[in-house]
Amino acid sequence: MNFHPIHRSRDAFVFVDQRITRLMNRSISLKGVRPFFNLVSSLGDGKGWYALMIALPVVAGQRGLFATAHLIVAGGITLPIYKLTKLLTRRARPCNTFEEIIRGGKQLDEYSFPSGHVMHAVAFSIVIAAWFPAAATTMVVVTALVALSRVILGLHYATDVVIGAVLGFWIGTLSIHLFSSLT
Repeated sequence: MNFHPIHRSRDAFVFVDQRITRLMNRSISLKGVRPFFNLVSSLGDGKGWYALMIALPVVAGQRGLFATAHLIVAGGITLPIYKLTKLLTRRARPCNTFEEIIRGGKQLDEYSFPSGHVMHAVAFSIVIAAWFPAAATTMVVVTALVALSRVILGLHYATDVVIGAVLGFWIGTLSIHLFSSLT
């Protein structure tokens, strides 16, 4: 049987993606890993972002109010793209596909691709860093932990997280251009 090189490349890519996901998910059995990454993941569910949006005007006044408005704009762009992409691709979550992958946290929806947690984390981190440059390092760390949590908890493949990050980067950057033209 002759396989086209593109098919072999795609199969190798899928194999590597699944292998990385399995390896990262194994760490869930280490003491403290599941509770820590569940906490990180739950902050990326929206609770942490909503708390930040409420706190910014209180802590930073008018600048914080503008930053919150910007986060709402970025979220308004991110959410429909995330939902539409999930509906179009319908990629099953790794914990629902492979018996050996342990689901370490709750699923917010049925599909895996792309990671909405990571899309929002990257887009919001770009917005926060634009308004408050001193917070950039903290936002990078938070975003990296959210990204790791999604794979370690068995809820996403590594590629779901990477593509979520790329989309979040584009959305965050686009929102900066859109928002600057509105203010």
